[in-house]
Amino acid sequence: MASLSATKAETFNYGVVRQFAIMTVVWGIVGMLVGVIIAAQLLWPQLNFDIAWLTYGRLRPLHTNAVIFAFGGSALFAASYYVVQRTCQARLFCGPLAAFTFWGWQLVIVGAAITLPLGITTSKEYAELEWPIDILITLVWVAYAIVFFGTIIKRKAKHIYVANWFFGSYILTIAVLHVVNNIELPVSMWKSYSAYAGVQDAMVQWWYGHNAVGFFLTTSFLGMMYYFIPKQAQRPIYSYRLSIVHFWALAFTYMWAGPHHLLYTSLPDWTQSLGMVFSLILLAPSWGGMINGIMTLSGAWYKLRTDPILKFMVVSLSFYGMSTFEGSMMSIRTVNALSHYTDWTIGHVHSGALGWVAMITFGMLYYLIPRLWGREKMYSTKLIEVHFWIATVGVVLYIASMWIAGVMQGLMWRATEPDGSLTYSFVESVKSTFPFYAIRLAGGTLYLSGMLLMAYNVFKTVIGEKAVNPEIPADSAAVRPTLATAPASA
Repeated sequence: MASLSATKAETFNYGVVRQFAIMTVVWGIVGMLVGVIIAAQLLWPQLNFDIAWLTYGRLRPLHTNAVIFAFGGSALFAASYYVVQRTCQARLFCGPLAAFTFWGWQLVIVGAAITLPLGITTSKEYAELEWPIDILITLVWVAYAIVFFGTIIKRKAKHIYVANWFFGSYILTIAVLHVVNNIELPVSMWKSYSAYAGVQDAMVQWWYGHNAVGFFLTTSFLGMMYYFIPKQAQRPIYSYRLSIVHFWALAFTYMWAGPHHLLYTSLPDWTQSLGMVFSLILLAPSWGGMINGIMTLSGAWYKLRTDPILKFMVVSLSFYGMSTFEGSMMSIRTVNALSHYTDWTIGHVHSGALGWVAMITFGMLYYLIPRLWGREKMYSTKLIEVHFWIATVGVVLYIASMWIAGVMQGLMWRATEPDGSLTYSFVESVKSTFPFYAIRLAGGTLYLSGMLLMAYNVFKTVIGEKAVNPEIPADSAAVRPTLATAPASA
């Protein structure tokens, strides 16, 4: 019987999933450590030691790329490869190509880690990497699409579970965004110029930038949510119909919201207004997804008392709802006039990145790691609990300090005397922000500490001696369109 179970387990390609899962933890530590360093530099600028490679302007894009594409990207590769196999009841299409996506993606990340501190950059937000690395990203992404959709095509289950809809849409959309935004003219091995100029360049950049958030950091992680929350709660998704409406509404609306990054600029007013309107409409599908995820726990709320993995997942949805509401409100012209260019925006970004993206990733990894290595559970449930509370306190300290600092900055910058002169100089606003930067550093350090705890827990789980057979049953219940019963428990 044991050999039969092992044979069934081999029908799934868990090797590449294991690789991406481990690198998610590794790159999470690296990216968050760089974030803590640059947060400290805002308090003590001398921490760059007068070394160009360590200056804030060089390390900041390294931090964003490491957290978004190295940590978040590795998590998405791991989750999508695992989920598509389980729900399609089929092994990954073209194993060697899947292996190429792993090694190619790691090469992209290493390339970013080398070039960005050297000052080699296009200076485009979230698209700083120069053209040779852009080409490699394109090759890896095409291979990723072939592996993912090839597995969908060869599936043994007739129905395509909704999580795969979200993964599929993010793969296709990111491909289009990456290619269009990175059309550029190389002038040397490590320098290029954008094919666009002026306001057109800004519009294309924020069409890309906002939809990188919308699809790389939202739609994709919703795919993660739609699989792992029902599995961990052992409950069917609350409403399958709502998940389909959520998918189409989100995919259509997000594409139009980018201009809200360019309010009060030379972008035509009608384009700015269009971005604001669609940003407000976006609140409806966003909250529809949040409600669908949270309501999946109906009849299972008691599990939160003893299951820290579920705590990560439910709190991540709460942050998702909060950050999407905040984003819609900040797209309103009058609110944006106060918030833009302030640390309020930094708080908003990190409520989504740390509260939503990282928290759902932590829950996914804690679910996945024992099953990938054939363990009954994680090495220490208590450490998961401690990690949850450290991360939650850390992210609250971070975003609350940035909210307060941002509103204060906005009010100080617009304050005027009766004669029209400014009430405060810019340096006065910087000085007033100093205590909040210290709180932000404390919150970020806590969050990084939780990541280190997770790494230790993962390490002890992976090297554990006692193993059981890896997760065998295919998710037959999880892929039923009616979802009348709970997903098969692992």
